[in-house]
Formats: sequence, C-alpha cells, structure tokens
Amino acid sequence: MATNSTKTTAKTVAAKKAAPKTAAKKPAAKASTTKKPAAAKAAPETLRDQAKTLTGQATEKVRGAANQGKDKATNLLDELSKMVAEVAGTIDDKVGANYGDMARKAATSVSSLASNLKAKEVDDLLDDARKFVREKPAVAIGAAAAVGFILTRLLKAGGDDNNA
Repeated sequence: MATNSTKTTAKTVAAKKAAPKTAAKKPAAKASTTKKPAAAKAAPETLRDQAKTLTGQATEKVRGAANQGKDKATNLLDELSKMVAEVAGTIDDKVGANYGDMARKAATSVSSLASNLKAKEVDDLLDDARKFVREKPAVAIGAAAAVGFILTRLLKAGGDDNNA
C-alpha cells in the first residue's frame, strides 16, 4: 500500500506543478484578445497631423500679426523722429543750442532704430531678443516688468473710460 500512497502523492505533486502553468497561460490568452483595431491605431496619427496643421496655421497668423505690428511700430518711430527733429529748432531758440542738439541726436537715434527694424524680419528680431535675454537676463526681466506695469495701467485706464 505504500506504493499506492507514493503514487497518489506523486500525482498530487504533479497536479500542483501543472496548475501554475495553466494559470500563467490564461493571462496570455486575454492579452491576445485585446488587440487594437486598425482605426484605433490610426487615431493618434490623425491627431498628430491635425495638430501639425493647426500649429502651422497659428504660426502663420502670429507671424502676420507680428509683421503688422512691426510695420506700425516703425511708422510711429519715423513720425516721432520727424516730430522731434522739427521741434529741435524751437528748443534751440527757447532753451538753448545744447538741448536742441540733444533733440537732434535723439531724432537721429530713433530714425536709425526705425530703419534697423524695417530691415529685419520678425524671426531675426526674435533671435536678437533671445540673445539679449541670454546675455542680460536681469535687464530683460526689468524691462518685462516695466512693460507689464505700463500695459496694466493702460488697460485699467481704458477700462475706466468704457465703464463711465
């Protein structure tokens, strides 16, 4: 009878060893049934293509707006330069020749700035700005804070007129 119990024990051990193997096979079967359909695989590619298209359109609109802004700014700078140059004669007469010369130098500087802006593309101006920020971050932060303060004041002043 000892041989029968040894056979039974051997069968039990064999059954226990076989049980984990079948359990390991079941998850593999589940993984094979969760294949993505072709449409699901193509969806991320379609989204990427749409995102690229929208990004390109937005970039073109921003570039167009930046070019318009650059043109307006250079026109305003030219007008400011002409106005200061015209006023320089009056400054000579009323305040003194030294102050008139300073006004003329300022007009020349503003005119030169306008010419430089006209000659450059928007991308070149952005590259120059990036270079300036890398070289002088403290000045760039201060300038950004000043511009933000001025814009805030202008917006508040404009908002008061609309509400009154």
